[in-house]
Amino acid sequence: MSLVLWIVAALMVLRLAGELVLSALNRAEVRRHAASPPPAVAAVMDPATYAKSVAYTLAKSEFGVVSGIFDALVLAMVIFGGVLPWLYAHVTRWGAPEAVWSQAVFILLAGGLLSVPSLPFEWWLQFRLEQKFGFNQSTPRLWVTDKLKGVALGVAIGFPLLWVLLSLVNWAGAAWWAWGFALVFGFQLLMMVLYPKLILPLFNKLTPLPEGDLRTRLLALGDRTGFRARAIQVMDGSKRSGHSNAFFTGFGRFRRIVLFDTLISQLATDELEAVLAHEIGHYRRGHVPKMIAASAAMMLAGFAAIAWLARSPWFNLSFGFPAGELAPTFLLFGLLGGLVTFWFSPLMHFFSRKYEYEADAFARAAMDGPDAPVRALRKLTQKNLSNLTPHPWYSAFFYSHPTLVERERALGTVK
Repeated sequence: MSLVLWIVAALMVLRLAGELVLSALNRAEVRRHAASPPPAVAAVMDPATYAKSVAYTLAKSEFGVVSGIFDALVLAMVIFGGVLPWLYAHVTRWGAPEAVWSQAVFILLAGGLLSVPSLPFEWWLQFRLEQKFGFNQSTPRLWVTDKLKGVALGVAIGFPLLWVLLSLVNWAGAAWWAWGFALVFGFQLLMMVLYPKLILPLFNKLTPLPEGDLRTRLLALGDRTGFRARAIQVMDGSKRSGHSNAFFTGFGRFRRIVLFDTLISQLATDELEAVLAHEIGHYRRGHVPKMIAASAAMMLAGFAAIAWLARSPWFNLSFGFPAGELAPTFLLFGLLGGLVTFWFSPLMHFFSRKYEYEADAFARAAMDGPDAPVRALRKLTQKNLSNLTPHPWYSAFFYSHPTLVERERALGTVK
């Protein structure tokens, strides 16, 4: 049993060391280009904006080092300090010996308590770092309200889902994990439809895009690219942040286009068309079903791993839990799984970046050239103070999108 703990400790140290080394390499790369950016980068940002981008990148990196070390220490204390077995013993006494509801409460309560130590860091990030660089638009009251709504939703949705999931052991026997996968995957597909209707409006106001030239051109773009959505909506993202975005929700006939109000204020009409063309490209190139299929495969593998670990007495006992109890195995897998999956990030990001290149190529064709897509990308990069000179290793582990220079090169505007 001590061997298991030593392995977990080694994985914790390796991941933290990996993150710190990658972060240090990235900061060194950013500083190396701070005074003299590469020509392709200099063409994107004026000197003042580039200097601000460098400062923002370094500030976020330094903040990430402190918060990352703190999170690793909290996880180590929780895993090795006996906190979770103590909590499990107390919570499960609230119900009968075989009560499933108390097991579900344990997972929710443990997850909620583990999120508390990071709250000061989240507050600092929002109201100090983001505020310093002009991105924060939120208020302390809104921030607290968002947290409380998140907790309420977590309980309202998480408890019944966990209760059914843990009950499958009694209902389905040894095959519970296959049924569990089907339950959770089906729930995720359902939420893709319900999220924009039931969840998103609890946090943001969605309004139909007003009649006018922009709406007409976006609908025309959808017609000529063979893409139709039920609605084009504008989200009041500016009440929390100056960052901008656009995304689709739902699938099939439930598709909705959502544009941040900040995006509309930052881009010209043809540039907004290019952004939408890029998002349409993800659908037309089949990226959404591919990502759903990949997610399903990883989820199925995760459920199989949980079932195997739950059947192995040494796993739970190593951490001070009763052997064979599923709730502790679920929680431990959720807490420790990232120690392994972190090292597969470059592979996952490789496919993500491949899809981004394909969507960019689709947008270039839809807009009859790269001019509008490149202008949109440059403006978004400038407005969001994106890092234009990341270290290649850092980019491989943490960037799901190619850098602007890489995207422009693929679009044929940079040699």
